[in-house]
Amino acid sequence: MPLYKLSFSAFGLEAGGAAASLLTELAEPRALAVTLFEDGPARFLVEAYYETEPSLGAVADALSALRAGLGEAVLETMPDQNWVALSQAALPPIAAGRFLVHGSHDRARVGARRTAIEIEAGEAFGTGHNATTALCLEAIDRLTRRRRFARVLDLGCGTGVLAIAAARVLPGACVLAVDNDPLATAIARTNARFNRVGRRVRVIDASGFAHPLLRSPRAFDLVLANLLPGPLIALTPAIRRALRPGGVAILSGVLDHQAREVDASYCAAGFQMMARSHRAGWTVLTVMRVARPSRPAQDNGGTHGALRRLGQAKRRRNARRQPYRRWVIAGA
Repeated sequence: MPLYKLSFSAFGLEAGGAAASLLTELAEPRALAVTLFEDGPARFLVEAYYETEPSLGAVADALSALRAGLGEAVLETMPDQNWVALSQAALPPIAAGRFLVHGSHDRARVGARRTAIEIEAGEAFGTGHNATTALCLEAIDRLTRRRRFARVLDLGCGTGVLAIAAARVLPGACVLAVDNDPLATAIARTNARFNRVGRRVRVIDASGFAHPLLRSPRAFDLVLANLLPGPLIALTPAIRRALRPGGVAILSGVLDHQAREVDASYCAAGFQMMARSHRAGWTVLTVMRVARPSRPAQDNGGTHGALRRLGQAKRRRNARRQPYRRWVIAGA
């Protein structure tokens, strides 16, 4: 059976991401898969695949609110082929620090490397081909060269690739991987067993920290959170509570222009910035929980200090101007 491919250009990552998300969520026409690839400087290619021929008019109507920054849509009929095998063969191994993430089609070529991780492209997020996952893997690599961690939490684990990576470079660590999607947790368990870390990577179904294993304070010394800005900001207090003082969180899934807001949320909660990295419009932040939230520095010369001193001076001046009054109490 042939497939139908709808494709158009997007000028900028934000426009491309919004269009891809919209096509993914449309009930009619219903896409089998939607992809977003970089196609030159500040240019992206959006492709959607359909089992039955979609109406270009219906797609254009759905995208009308996003027309700024989108090119003209083109519909093609694709020949009947083994698309799963072709798509896997088109995904080369991804090197990220010490890690090499690959599919089964590259198993013989990669060989038995301790930091090689086999992850099949499928329905769960996290194969290393997305910049957010690759940036997280590189941050784990840099961090674990300098420090050792005993208890690791992978929050929103997807395929489990980050949990597996942590288990590979931290042989003595206990790793807990969490996702609210039962399909993702099933895939993560399979991947952990296949990559020979199933005994040290425990995968659980939970939304955020809503699980008995996540309720103890200061239970972890490393948290991996490849999510989105909204959940990252909402989970700031919970992540701080889960980390021991001196513990580290790697935060990803953040566009460059969103990083400042996420950074501000964690700094206000008592985290110190350790490092940040950028790629293809995405940012990863590495932050450390300090012993207690830092108090604001005394503002001697800033705006707030000046206003406070001005108010004090006015009160002293008014007190000097107030005439002396003798109060007589009746009956005294």
